[in-house]
Amino acid sequence: MDAQSQGDQAALAPTRGVALLRRLAGPIWQVIGVTAVLTVADRRTGTPHRVPLIPVKVDGKWHLLSFGGVTEWARDLRAAGRGELRRKGRTQAFTAIEVEGDERDRVIAAYLRASGPVKKDFYRRPDAADHPVFRLEPIS
Repeated sequence: MDAQSQGDQAALAPTRGVALLRRLAGPIWQVIGVTAVLTVADRRTGTPHRVPLIPVKVDGKWHLLSFGGVTEWARDLRAAGRGELRRKGRTQAFTAIEVEGDERDRVIAAYLRASGPVKKDFYRRPDAADHPVFRLEPIS
């Protein structure tokens, strides 16, 4: 890794194209289940934050990928270790396990196959280590 460590790099804001796509298609994607809404406690205040994301299923497990780098929601999820994901009208509490290595690489590959427009944003920071990936373990 270069002079800045993974935790020191600021997250990248989405490009204009991705921001527009989110604004126009986001509500439709939520209704049909392409996107989900993550609720996670803020690591400083405990206030719940809601973030629309695209979960990816790999090896029968759901994962969340921070394609913009180490974002606020990724930092919050690291600190909290748990959250809730609302998808298709259902909310599921989960424990978040940050993954690395081969599992992270498979999640990134699956995400990039399924998410054409965001590839450009992902490759603005191409090192896989710059993109936190969390495996979601449901809480009964």
